[in-house]
Amino acid sequence: MQVSEQEAASGSAAQRIGTFLERRQEQIAQRWADATLFRTVFTVSRDEAVEASKAVVDALAAVAASGRLEDITAPGFGPVREQLARMAASRTRGGSTPAQIADEVADLREPAISLLRGELPDPSDAHSQECLLALTVLMGTLRLVVMETALSTGEELIERQRQQLLEVATPVINLWEGIVAVPLIGTLDSARSQVVMESLLDAIVTERARYAILDITGVPTVDSLVAQHLMKTVAAARLMGAECVVSGIRPAIAQTIVHLGIDLGAVLTRTSLADALAHALSQQGIEVSPRTPVGVSRR
Repeated sequence: MQVSEQEAASGSAAQRIGTFLERRQEQIAQRWADATLFRTVFTVSRDEAVEASKAVVDALAAVAASGRLEDITAPGFGPVREQLARMAASRTRGGSTPAQIADEVADLREPAISLLRGELPDPSDAHSQECLLALTVLMGTLRLVVMETALSTGEELIERQRQQLLEVATPVINLWEGIVAVPLIGTLDSARSQVVMESLLDAIVTERARYAILDITGVPTVDSLVAQHLMKTVAAARLMGAECVVSGIRPAIAQTIVHLGIDLGAVLTRTSLADALAHALSQQGIEVSPRTPVGVSRR
């Protein structure tokens, strides 16, 4: 297999850059530690920023030694991907956009280029230009790796926040000994319905609940999909040994259910959360009496 002179020169330049990075690791790390990307993430100790910078320089040296200057999947990046992910996540939480993070990575190029120029006998000759180009390409690849990591981290953060919002939006309340309730507010979709079911079943086990109340007073509309989710949740609660009561069915929702032909005959329903709680209490032998108005004596 024949190798062109250009490919051989490119490979040779990559090897020289790898050697340069290994030799100048400390100097590059010291300069990078004062750059925005590292300084704003490692705020406790500058030494910590220097060590993190050294790890990235080592990764770049390994990539250069392999000759895969433009490959973001090069094995050399493996050891620092987790660190880059933490750094990107830290900058994202600090309000930085992916574009700003990319610019911060781009700022790392000049300190390394400056040190390389200082080593070259004649920065303008062909061999020197090849080395400068190789280092520039390598730093561009690092930028892409950080961008990819930042976007991936951002997606994970958004998904985690979405899951947390779902959980916050579907709280399980322990109303009484053996009675739990889930007040639903807003639209029910498949993802949220799954969270409702899981949260309710966990609460039934944790609280040893015999009665579970699903209050849909805050649900604006009920369609066949929402009704199906409710039926599944009721069935799952029964399998766990708890009687499930659906409360908060307003007249408009009742009419919609009838028009859709949805059969909720197997589901115990009550007009309000108070009525559902009174039912659950009465089933446990606890009598609920209406409050006597002030100034009126019982006879």
